[in-house]
Amino acid sequence: MMAGWGGLFSSDMAIDLGTANTLVYVRGKGIVLNEPSVVA
Repeated sequence: MMAGWGGLFSSDMAIDLGTANTLVYVRGKGIVLNEPSVVA
């Protein structure tokens, strides 16, 4: 069942769910998303 998830996780991408902003970093491209975090 988990074999299909292998391509989903990679060491080339990082997600930071910070308190103020959510950042997505891609190796070779840098930060590709920097958006305010939404707290309900």
